Amino acid sequence: MRGSRIVVGAHSVIDSFVKVKPAGGSGDLLLGEHVVINAGCVLYTGHGIRIGNHVALAAQCTLAPVNHAYAERGRLIRAQGFAPSRGGIVIEDDVWIGAHCVLLDGAVLRQGCVLGAGAIVHGELRAYTVYAAQSATALRVLGQRR
Repeated sequence: MRGSRIVVGAHSVIDSFVKVKPAGGSGDLLLGEHVVINAGCVLYTGHGIRIGNHVALAAQCTLAPVNHAYAERGRLIRAQGFAPSRGGIVIEDDVWIGAHCVLLDGAVLRQGCVLGAGAIVHGELRAYTVYAAQSATALRVLGQRR
């Protein structure tokens, strides 16, 4: 569905080759101030993305606050549309997201957390905590930020 708002705060930078795709809903993309989104990131607006201030997304991250519906065996997945929202994606202030991370619908990254490269997130990450792994079920707390 088209019609999403894109709001970019002061002093924010969206690098070359970043794609914003209005797919799976009419959610807004709201970027705070001093946000950096590096090259190759893909942001699907879906059920909405809210990014706070002083956030850094490394290269090649995907933010996808949308899920395909697939429950009906007798219909092609593509014909079933999209599932209800799990809240979109919320990234609070002072968050660093490493390269090649994937954030899914319902991901909430609390203030000051750090997400290691290649991680997949679909739930809530605690404030001022460092996470790293390849799967949301295997995300490990590596330590607390001081």
